Amino acid sequence: MFGAKKAALQKLLSLWNKGAFEVEYWDGTREKIGTGNPGFTLVWNREPTLKDIKPTDIILTISEAYMNGLVDIRGNMDNVIRTMFVNDKEEQVVAKYDFAKLRKKLDAGLEAEEAKDIHLHYDLGNDFFALWLDKTMSYSCAYFETPQDSLERAQEQKIEHSLRKLRLKPGEKLLDIGCGWGALVIKAAREYDVQAVGITLSEEQCAGANAKIKELGLENRCQVRYLNYLDMDATKEQFDKIVSIGMFEHVGKEFLPLYLYKVNSLLKEDGLFLLHSIMGTVTAPTNSFMHNYIFPGGYVPSVHETVALFPDFRLNILNMESLRLHYAATLDRWHANFMKQLPAVEKMYDKKFARMWSLYLRGCASAFRTGYLDVFQLLLAKTNSNDIPINAKYIYDEPK
Repeated sequence: MFGAKKAALQKLLSLWNKGAFEVEYWDGTREKIGTGNPGFTLVWNREPTLKDIKPTDIILTISEAYMNGLVDIRGNMDNVIRTMFVNDKEEQVVAKYDFAKLRKKLDAGLEAEEAKDIHLHYDLGNDFFALWLDKTMSYSCAYFETPQDSLERAQEQKIEHSLRKLRLKPGEKLLDIGCGWGALVIKAAREYDVQAVGITLSEEQCAGANAKIKELGLENRCQVRYLNYLDMDATKEQFDKIVSIGMFEHVGKEFLPLYLYKVNSLLKEDGLFLLHSIMGTVTAPTNSFMHNYIFPGGYVPSVHETVALFPDFRLNILNMESLRLHYAATLDRWHANFMKQLPAVEKMYDKKFARMWSLYLRGCASAFRTGYLDVFQLLLAKTNSNDIPINAKYIYDEPK
């Protein structure tokens, strides 16, 4: 007969009744849950406490148990993520936006909360990210022209691929919202002769980026500011081109319209905007593990809700490209690098932190491979722009 803990765990895990998996309990007994051939096994290394079992939250229970060494996952992580998504049907209704109300909320302190959330993730330290990112310090989806490309080459190709879409011209002003460690603005200033401005809410990133800019002698053409995009003054600055890579996911569901409103105000008429963002296949809340441990203020918007917002802000889609498998490959390489540096990570933080990040990197790779997450590059024009070729060959052709 099951004890109280095993019964509570069985009841919780049985909520994932679509698909099939096995559970190997700490006492050696095994159980199959769901129908069909099991896709993975949850191996409980030791008995959990009742506090370890969240009565209605499988994702958080398994994630925390893994982080704490209570459970190991045997089998293909893709099957775990597939099972998670197929059993998680909760959806949110897109609320009607009210700019005055949104701004009031920001003034009441949510802006500071957003900055804190960015700090919790990105200010883990340049030394931490440098352990497993490539030399460009790019922390977003890379672009693989061949499966054999190194991570560094693929990240450089991503930046070039993005800049080509924007068709930069000498003397133009470029804004990068959420610029990371500045690799894109540096390349834009050096190779396209534009005035490039990057903004970030990470002090670590800002300091690292400006140190690199100074080292390269680009201070007159390139700068990175520690600044919230909402605090930019559209009456004093206008940009020919705007790019945002991997930042839209941090805006938050309620503030997506405010983000696009601000982009519209900063972009010149007929200007181009490249939005590069992870997007979900359905409109749904952030899962509890990601919310609690990785991106506390983040929200992955769906393709549907994102595209539906564009007309309200006079943004027209010129090109839309999925980089889903590119991100899976990127995350695979990040995880491989991370595992090579595991002793250093554990020394820098601790074993629980290391397992948490390993789970995050592996799980995200699987989410992209299985198609439950996608990442899109959308090239948008404010009002209209006919100043681009009639087809997309210019993006992929070799430079003349």
